Amino acid sequence: MENCHNLFRIAISEASTLRSMMRENIRKTYQANGTLIILIPVFNDWKSLEMLLIRLDQVLKDENIQAEVIAVDDASSIAIHEDFMSYKVAAIKKVSVLDLRRNLGHQRAIAIGLAYTEENIACQAIVVMDGDGEDDPVDVIRLIRKCEIEGYTKIVFARRSKRSESFIFKFFYLIYKGLYRLLTGQEIRVGNFSIIPRRILCRLVAVSEIWNHYAAGVSKAKVPYTDIYSRRSTRLYGKSQMNFVQLVTHGLSAISVYGDIVGVRLLVTSCLLICLSFLSILTVIGIRLLTKLAIPGWSSYLVGLFFIIFIQGFMLSLVFIFVVLMGRNNIGFIPKRDYHYFVLSIKEILNYE
Repeated sequence: MENCHNLFRIAISEASTLRSMMRENIRKTYQANGTLIILIPVFNDWKSLEMLLIRLDQVLKDENIQAEVIAVDDASSIAIHEDFMSYKVAAIKKVSVLDLRRNLGHQRAIAIGLAYTEENIACQAIVVMDGDGEDDPVDVIRLIRKCEIEGYTKIVFARRSKRSESFIFKFFYLIYKGLYRLLTGQEIRVGNFSIIPRRILCRLVAVSEIWNHYAAGVSKAKVPYTDIYSRRSTRLYGKSQMNFVQLVTHGLSAISVYGDIVGVRLLVTSCLLICLSFLSILTVIGIRLLTKLAIPGWSSYLVGLFFIIFIQGFMLSLVFIFVVLMGRNNIGFIPKRDYHYFVLSIKEILNYE
């Protein structure tokens, strides 16, 4: 029994030593290769952002990591208050606000923030997180450690192991996940919360799909990524400004990334509908001419019904063919090339350098 206790104490000591070594390696990495950038899209949620930065600063301070924060202001209708971040921070050395010319939504605000950072700031990695506090600052350290283990060669996403929303939200989310998998053949498992190494960021800003949905764009472009499990926290202040319509739009944006795949799957479905309606017409004609089972007048009604279905399936197949072809020829928005059209200004609201 005493030997077991000794082995247990040795294991705890070695784990603590390993954690200290990893923490020191991470600190040296960011000192040698550039700072850590934390990108946060914001729309009117300045109070939550301030509370998040205070918590985030404490977490980074405990791990001896310094960072800069870029808040992408998605054309907020509420101005940032003058005493924002009056609390003295230690690990966060700079807070900048990137003002956009118009409201674009979180996904497109993230795309613009990534393109701006890639072109203007030298960094080792960039963390993308929401500003309402639902992305736990403690998980930022876990993302960094996982990225360090992967040698800064993959994007690391925080995969939700448990959600904190209401039952109704969870119910509709399950329906959405099923529809998403049915139409795209993919599983939706992650959101915005992630860390992007610099070498991957240089590739990511040329991916036009992140304009509609960041996580789906990464998957569609086959950018290397992995994930860790995390639990969604609760909002720090106020209520979510996302309504049902915006949530549906967000879901459709993710599906639109796979527009060509969705078009092909629906094309196959419409072709099957054409084949089934044609076979049904032949079956009705065969029963009418070759058997005595036919009821007077029924065959003409069924043939007409199946012919209408046949025509509709044919027209739908033409539509889906054009959707696929147009999707393949449409380059769309390229963040690295086009982001500056939406940037109004960049201003520092905190600088301890």
